[in-house]
Amino acid sequence: SFAMNSSGGYISTAEIVFTSLSGISCILCLLAAILVLALKLYHKIVYRLALYQVFSSLAFAMVETLGIIFVNYRQNPEVYGGLCLAFGWLNLYFRWVKLFFTLWVTFHLFCFGALQKNLTKLEPMYIVTSILLPVLIACVPLITHSYGLVSVGACYIHLDNDTQYIAVIEGFALWDGPAMVLLSIAAVAMIIMMIKLTHRVCWRLRYETLTTGDQYWKALKQLLPLAAFPILFFLLIIPELILHIYQIRTSTPDQGLAAVASACISLWGVSSGVTLLLHISLALLCDRQCRRKRVGDIAQYRSNNLVTFIGGGISTSLKRNSATWFSLPSDGFPDSN
Repeated sequence: SFAMNSSGGYISTAEIVFTSLSGISCILCLLAAILVLALKLYHKIVYRLALYQVFSSLAFAMVETLGIIFVNYRQNPEVYGGLCLAFGWLNLYFRWVKLFFTLWVTFHLFCFGALQKNLTKLEPMYIVTSILLPVLIACVPLITHSYGLVSVGACYIHLDNDTQYIAVIEGFALWDGPAMVLLSIAAVAMIIMMIKLTHRVCWRLRYETLTTGDQYWKALKQLLPLAAFPILFFLLIIPELILHIYQIRTSTPDQGLAAVASACISLWGVSSGVTLLLHISLALLCDRQCRRKRVGDIAQYRSNNLVTFIGGGISTSLKRNSATWFSLPSDGFPDSN
């Protein structure tokens, strides 16, 4: 968070914790991405959108982790100055890339789950807007010369004694305010979608066939972890928003709030990776249960039809007083005729 001041030359325990959390985020996001690719789940657009979101979280976590190289910034500002500008730009850029992909995942799931509309054709628009629009936003602090060292391990919108109030306002306008509003809408949309889908599951299970109800229940269980994307993101940016509102009102940083906000920022990637891993686990579990049920239904179907077929044959043979040979088709099911 840009509220933390750098003392330079050493790394505090808190900064080690934040960097470690960012490193864990990298591992979890990378693991989730590898699992999606290994299982070839990317053929479905929902997994591709989730994968894009995880990749953006991975990139942001890498920027946060590699920021530890600026521990000696104060001793060699001319060496690290240009690199710090680049890291500051990447920090804000990948924040917005992650936000856009989160919003598009929410939009797509809402249209699918609540409105029952398939918008797969919009995927190119999802990608283009999520990659290009953040470029424009991240360039604003370059024009205003606002990027700089904000803590021992991070470069972002810099707080200077003469421009501290302006920097806080700029950071709030370029990230906190829009992100909070958009994620609030996304979180509400996900809650509405889950309520409607849950109602549809209960209705189908009660008034329609169990097979149809089971299909909706399976969809509900699989979509539930993905619905956590915007909700968790929303919850994790609240401490940063509170911190910046506090700074706007007091014009002074609070180290306690800054530490909490920084920890929550480091958990962005953790939440994305765990959410996708949980979704994949539930999807595989549901698929395995469906296969077992399908095998059981087939076995029951064969058993019932075999009994019926043999029973009918015995009755016919008794009537004709002659021996009859019985056989099933090669596939094990009775003939349709």
